[in-house]
Amino acid sequence: MKITDESLFQSKIKGVLITEDEIKAKISQVAKEINERFASKPLLLISILKGSFVFLSDLMREIKIPCEVAFMAAKSYFDETSPRESVQITLDIDRDISEYNVIIVEDIIDTGRTLKEIVKILERRKPLSLSVITLLDKPSRRLTDFNADCSLFTIEDRFVIGYGLDYGEYYRNLPYIAELSE
Repeated sequence: MKITDESLFQSKIKGVLITEDEIKAKISQVAKEINERFASKPLLLISILKGSFVFLSDLMREIKIPCEVAFMAAKSYFDETSPRESVQITLDIDRDISEYNVIIVEDIIDTGRTLKEIVKILERRKPLSLSVITLLDKPSRRLTDFNADCSLFTIEDRFVIGYGLDYGEYYRNLPYIAELSE
């Protein structure tokens, strides 16, 4: 589905759930904690593409200590609103992480399967430490025992868009989190 009409684009936005200002405030708070915890330590932020790139971008600008960035990509939605059983790693990092404190930066934890698989992969590579920060957590949909080390917002079971999260590759550019209209 190609959306080229602005009114059609806007009609799919049911309502703002988390404002741009609320997101910025939480990111600033989390970045301060990262600055304190990892001062003078090698830090690698791994963004899980595509959804977390906006979150990573804003978070890393608030981090005042040296850090590096890497990207991984995994699919579980495949242009649908419900995740599939399988998780497919479509882009892996190509560096040795054994000398880094690694923070996985994720957009949303829904079933938990994707992150649980990514954490297993990265744990086998023996980083100095490994933690997960997610913008959104949807615990009511959890199908695994996985939880993030830090969740900025907990949301109800709604399909959300904006701030990097998409529906059919659209809506990533919204500066806030909204619910998708049916």
